[in-house]
Amino acid sequence: MPRVGRDLFFAAALLCLSMSAEASLPDSPAYPETREGDVVETQFGEVIADPYRWLENDVRKDKEVADWVARQNKATTAYLAQIPQRAWFAKRIRELMNYERFGLPQKAGKRYFYTRNSGLQNQSQLFVRDGLDGTARLLIDPNSWAKDGATALDSWRPSDDGRFLLYSVQDGGTDWRILKLIDVKTGLVMADEVRWAKYTALAWVGNEGFLYSRFPKPADGEAFQARTYNQAVYFHRIGTGQDADELVYSTPGQREIGHSAQVTSAGRYAVITSSTGTDARLEVRVIDLAKRKARAWKARSLVTGFENDWQLVDSMGTRMWFVTNKDAPRYRLVGIDLARKDVQWQELIGQSEEKLEQGNIIGNKLIISYLKDASSRAVVYDLAGKPARAISLSDIGTASGFGGKPGDPETFYSFTSFNRPATIYRHDLSTGKSTVFAQPELTFTPDDYLIEQRFFASKDGTRVPLFLVRKKHIAAANQAVPTLLYGYGGFDVSLTPTFASSRMAWLEAGGAFALANLRGGGEYGKEWHDAGRLANKQNVFDDFIAAGEYLIAQGITPKNGLTIQGGSNGGLLVGAVVNQRPDLFAAAVPQVGVMDMLRFDRFTAGRYWVDDYGYPDREADFKVLRAYSPYHNIRKGVAYPPVLTTTADTDDRVVPGHSFKYIAELQSANPAGKPHLIRIETRAGHGSGKPTDKAIEESADILGFLAAWSGLEIK
Repeated sequence: MPRVGRDLFFAAALLCLSMSAEASLPDSPAYPETREGDVVETQFGEVIADPYRWLENDVRKDKEVADWVARQNKATTAYLAQIPQRAWFAKRIRELMNYERFGLPQKAGKRYFYTRNSGLQNQSQLFVRDGLDGTARLLIDPNSWAKDGATALDSWRPSDDGRFLLYSVQDGGTDWRILKLIDVKTGLVMADEVRWAKYTALAWVGNEGFLYSRFPKPADGEAFQARTYNQAVYFHRIGTGQDADELVYSTPGQREIGHSAQVTSAGRYAVITSSTGTDARLEVRVIDLAKRKARAWKARSLVTGFENDWQLVDSMGTRMWFVTNKDAPRYRLVGIDLARKDVQWQELIGQSEEKLEQGNIIGNKLIISYLKDASSRAVVYDLAGKPARAISLSDIGTASGFGGKPGDPETFYSFTSFNRPATIYRHDLSTGKSTVFAQPELTFTPDDYLIEQRFFASKDGTRVPLFLVRKKHIAAANQAVPTLLYGYGGFDVSLTPTFASSRMAWLEAGGAFALANLRGGGEYGKEWHDAGRLANKQNVFDDFIAAGEYLIAQGITPKNGLTIQGGSNGGLLVGAVVNQRPDLFAAAVPQVGVMDMLRFDRFTAGRYWVDDYGYPDREADFKVLRAYSPYHNIRKGVAYPPVLTTTADTDDRVVPGHSFKYIAELQSANPAGKPHLIRIETRAGHGSGKPTDKAIEESADILGFLAAWSGLEIK
């Protein structure tokens, strides 16, 4: 959504004025007319009206939907242009994002590969060094791929010797990927190209080729809305066309099962994991690549039954290790000897009070990552499972990485927190020392901000953790300030402390930021996840509402200063709690949300989500879903708080029809109330791959809207 000149128009005034939300709130717009259809269906004895069913149609093919999108965007853009705070956020977020940042290095042979963004590049570039101290050489620059910067380098993986690099391309935010190869020495892109890959890992088989996952080619016009079935693992041999790719593993009689492939670091085994949805319930099979015959991929079953999670760690010789929640809701590490004909698992590291997140074998050590109250901890063990030492991490934050393979003398990891962008560290396994590999230069002082972890009681008394970030002087003065509360609460996803330039801009402006670790997430393992899904989903909403009430009761935020934000499943969260407690929130931003809980399973990836949500065509599940579905629980005449819904026209994960229908119903229910707007991005998807320019514009719109309605004064 272009806004040429708008930032400059307001920038001068913002340099000297303190902005009061009450003085600068624009009038609510006259909403564009939205046609009401006559779709009415009866489900399990209940009559369900769906007047905006036509908005589910693909905006790329339906002129009426495209016209509706254009009119809604015009109204939203005009409204947001009247909010002075928006220009300050656009300027400051851009300044805060303008720092050099690096991705975690991957070593292959004697080469090191890593991403780097100089600051405001729309997409990060990929570099290679010959040796750790070698000269950096640009290998891939995605910024040259599209004029609008919306074609992104997604994932990438060098061959074991560093001769080739396999990478995936994401265009316009879609979940579909195009796989390509590059010759690292020459930097030339090779002729190989694979299409219709989605939800795929990248796994090299020596220098012969690679394993990947793909779906059958969709029917014409169905690529961005139709449900996907029959995912299979294929092998692509270098120098051949995609039509020659070998089928490695599939389940044609069970089209809903998906499959992914990994190869152990020594190249001996391929591990195929199969799943039926989003739940961590997998089957595991192993292919001994050393015994593979031409075009023959014989898989041995290790785990069947879709009952537990199994995460490959690595293998040495015929020994293989996994992290699993079998008989351990907070996970443990087990091993198996593949030389045995029978399957016998041996526990090396048992379950503890902390959730075991991942394991890696580096050199001759195990590095185990734990989550303690949603903050990271890392411990080095020997291969027998005996702890040796902890890796010192900086206070509350998130550590990730620890990649490598047996025999490596080093590993790399990143550490980040709410007030610190990611710093990359190199950890020497022989000395146990960590040294900085890449550290950003900042335009703010991290120590000006206080990070606290608190706990509050939910409706049923459950103790729920919450991170709270404020300027230290605000905390010391016990000053109530406008607060942005963020949550997710689903799909076993753990929310941990990370840095975002937009959040820092909110904090600099004098606001507080809170992140609630709701049930339904993965912060405390399987039990925490189970407590917030299916028939227990209301617990998630109760937790979020209780978090908001806690922030008000503790004097963190004034009653009219609490704003909320969440994306995807978090967008559903925001939509549901706004319906249930419209009095509690000053403003709300549901992003790319799942808003129609009676039809979510009919589009693209929606069929996977039944693990968390249930089946709309089963009566018991229907009753639960109907009770909280954001689209179906909007009531006429209710004084809902201001809402800015965001989505993207090419989101093929949570299709934009969810947000279109939701905002149409909200506008119809309360046309003379506070503003209920939708922001629809072009050539963008569910979030990943979004260019920097688009991300800045979107964040400025969101924070300007929330600041205006929460009373946040920018001085």
